[in-house]
Amino acid sequence: MSRGDVAAWGIVVPGSGRLAADGSYRIGRRALACVRIAARLADARVPRVVVFTGWSPVSGPTEAEQMRAVWEGRDDVDLVVEPSATITAENMSRSLPHLLERGVREVTVVCGTLHLARVRYHFGGVYPRHGIRCTYARARQPPTPATLAWEAAAVLAMRRQRRAALAEIAGGAAVFAKARGE
Repeated sequence: MSRGDVAAWGIVVPGSGRLAADGSYRIGRRALACVRIAARLADARVPRVVVFTGWSPVSGPTEAEQMRAVWEGRDDVDLVVEPSATITAENMSRSLPHLLERGVREVTVVCGTLHLARVRYHFGGVYPRHGIRCTYARARQPPTPATLAWEAAAVLAMRRQRRAALAEIAGGAAVFAKARGE
């Protein structure tokens, strides 16, 4: 299939990870499940781009790099590693230029069940302003006291984080306008 035949659809996979006992930073089961779901989606409907987004707080491979390394999906699509996003709002703002540059008008964001509320708030609350419709695919994520506490704390910071991400997007307005063909 030629690039011109690929629909204006993309996939974004926000990363997640934790520090291991040896001090390295590794993605976990949730991120691995999200990558597998993204690969199945890409096999069913050819995306224009798959964006893996996420950082590492220590030296070594980032979440995005680790997710790309375990990708077993099709290799005839554009696979982008965005290694700088530290929070969900940044996953949204820093993947947006990659989508706009490639003319994506619809995106599926793949995340864990517990992460979905924040993903909807950030991606679904901003991407449509840039002409990109959002859908979501969820990886099972059993609740644990730690994950529930993390999500509850993160909800408290969502508005402030989205304002900062919107400021980042506004700062890159020329890049966004160029990507939209303006």
